[in-house]
Amino acid sequence: MAAFLLSILGALRAAFRSRADLALENLALRQQLANLRRTSGRPRLGKSDRAFWLVLARLWSH
Repeated sequence: MAAFLLSILGALRAAFRSRADLALENLALRQQLANLRRTSGRPRLGKSDRAFWLVLARLWSH
């Protein structure tokens, strides 16, 4: 029941966010997933991963 309520609240929150904000969040999640698929065990961030997060932090204020 709690998971259902959390997903409803998440959908409502997403409805009021801008497309650009949602696109940046999607990009961040895809990059995290790619990093997890690349590594086995504990994920390690490479130089390109760090550069990606630096650029994203500057673009995405949230």
